[in-house]
Amino acid sequence: MNIFIHEWKSYRKSTLIWSLSLAGLTILLFSMFPAIARDAENFKRLLEGFPEPVRKAVGLELDSIASFLGFYSYMFLYVSLCGAIQAMNLGTSLLTKEIREKTADFLLTKPVTRKQVLTSKLLAAVVSLIMTNIFFLTAANLMASIVKTESYSVSAFILISISLFLLQLIFLAIGVLVSVIIPRIKSVLSVSLGTVFAFFMLGIFGSAAGDEAMRYITPFKYFDPAYIVKNSAYEPAFLTMGAGIILAAILAVYYIYSKRDIAI
Repeated sequence: MNIFIHEWKSYRKSTLIWSLSLAGLTILLFSMFPAIARDAENFKRLLEGFPEPVRKAVGLELDSIASFLGFYSYMFLYVSLCGAIQAMNLGTSLLTKEIREKTADFLLTKPVTRKQVLTSKLLAAVVSLIMTNIFFLTAANLMASIVKTESYSVSAFILISISLFLLQLIFLAIGVLVSVIIPRIKSVLSVSLGTVFAFFMLGIFGSAAGDEAMRYITPFKYFDPAYIVKNSAYEPAFLTMGAGIILAAILAVYYIYSKRDIAI
């Protein structure tokens, strides 16, 4: 419990910054919707000037962009990108910071097992993401009530919103796995940005090419807002894929961390 509290306190400042940033981005993007809804036809004609592969790459759907959920689906792509960076950065720094700050030897002399240390750190990271999502959901619901111009599926809206947290859990797990495999990471932010943007660009290229197989490679495509709006549910295959990545990564982290010599 003491390790959990210590870790959570160390994340408070960055969690607050990320939470306010995501909430601010959400408010900014939602504030554009009334203008788009008022001038929907002209906006659609403008988008028609873009090649179809480009529209697919950035998630623009002409038939739904002027609807509330259609616009939310589009803007959510960029909210999820920011959320993924936060989670990846959090996961990558989870174990490497003890090496950087030369506190690993001190921590492991305490009367706790390595599994307890790792569990406390993971729980603190998950709590940090939960707090961020509370800020995001509050901002999204507030803005939805202000800018909506039509009735919409609340269940689809909630499922799209919650998929941010699910996506973050995947990138958190990937980040922790990277941190346990490469403990001496000189620049956590560089690794986090590089990894997230690589997956993001794979998603863009896959969408532009219409390659369904590419969806299995990048977590950004596991929670398709268009599918959620249509079915008010997640795609079972991709939900299972995401859960499998999280489970496999975390099990690998526990195994490697409990067996290896800790670099000091």
